[in-house]
Amino acid sequence: MRLAVLTDIHANREALTAVLDDISARQINRIAVLGDIVGYGPDPGWCTDRAAGLVAEGAICVKGNHDEALEVLDPAMKAMARDVILWTRGHLSPAQRGFLAGLPMQADLDDLRLVHASAQNPGDWTYVSGHTRAVPSFLACAARLILCGHVHSPALYSRDQTGTVRNQAVVIGQPAPLLRSRRWLAVVGAVGQPRDGSPQAGYAVLDTDTNDLTFRRVPYDVAETVRKLRAAGLPKPLATRLMRGV
Repeated sequence: MRLAVLTDIHANREALTAVLDDISARQINRIAVLGDIVGYGPDPGWCTDRAAGLVAEGAICVKGNHDEALEVLDPAMKAMARDVILWTRGHLSPAQRGFLAGLPMQADLDDLRLVHASAQNPGDWTYVSGHTRAVPSFLACAARLILCGHVHSPALYSRDQTGTVRNQAVVIGQPAPLLRSRRWLAVVGAVGQPRDGSPQAGYAVLDTDTNDLTFRRVPYDVAETVRKLRAAGLPKPLATRLMRGV
């Protein structure tokens, strides 16, 4: 099976379209979306409908913290993110909000655990931003591979048979072998809000036959998304983030 893993779409229509076009050329069997379909971006309705369409076609989709905030606003959410969520509430239909509200916090597929943030407690929205922060996820479940997002920057961690968790190098576009003697956690980056210095949309492809994971980047029309952000009157720093990938 070849599984395309998307996360942190963040209402970025152009980025999601580019990623789905890239997927269509790669003999993908199934798609998984790891949450944060909305937030930050100017096209929440379109992206929600597209995600719902993917689910209707057999995709797996879990809830992210921005999706959750549409119904229950997190008091710890930063002001800019909160302002966009309040704006987003007025740009979604009841059916679209119902789809997002009904998403599960986690999903399992064979020996995979799919979450937005952390496998330890998905609803706590913990950032797995280093190998020490990956440890609780490994302890919380027995999955051989945990796939998550939330951090907006691709990362890969392994846990060996002694319980030692290590950071593994991420090389974009090259398959990373997932040795069966270890367990793995991958943060797959972000489709619509990358923060690792590249403005290109990010996602990953898992091949369970060859047992490897490939992190991919796809160029998209950033200028058009920025134009929409400005036209919608959304916070100006969001445009800068997209252009710089930070």
